[in-house]
Amino acid sequence: MDPMESLSTGPVPKDFKAEDAGNMEEIEKQFAVKVVKHMQTYWSILEKVKGSTIRLTKMDDDIYNHLKEAFPNFDPAATIDEDEMKSKTGKERWRTFMMTYEKKVDDYNFGTMVRNSPKVEYEENTTIFVPRMQFYAIEIARNKNGLNDWIYEQAQVQAASSK
Repeated sequence: MDPMESLSTGPVPKDFKAEDAGNMEEIEKQFAVKVVKHMQTYWSILEKVKGSTIRLTKMDDDIYNHLKEAFPNFDPAATIDEDEMKSKTGKERWRTFMMTYEKKVDDYNFGTMVRNSPKVEYEENTTIFVPRMQFYAIEIARNKNGLNDWIYEQAQVQAASSK
């Protein structure tokens, strides 16, 4: 099983209407817990396995090739410009990209966090709230380029020094 699939939120009841839900504090708390759990799980995986060896989905190669085609100037090593990503044009481009996976990737549009740079850890000023498919595309590109391997290497050094 895909390690990230265990973080699925499950099916939404057919009679659920988002517009009637309001901002229910308990739902917001549960959502925040799921987002944080996803972040922690992914980081924990990166500490145990080199990112360059991880498959996040069954479609990593297709997603990576599609990302390079749809965003030819995307540099996985660069810091993401959140304003550009979330601009009207940026949202439209990402939405078009993501809709390709609507029926192919579970929870493709469920919110999660992505680091704005592969060189940093998850922290308040280094994370961006994004749909899951955006997270997959960005992290697949980072992993394929070995940009997350430092996390594993750092964890190994820390583990060795604590013995």
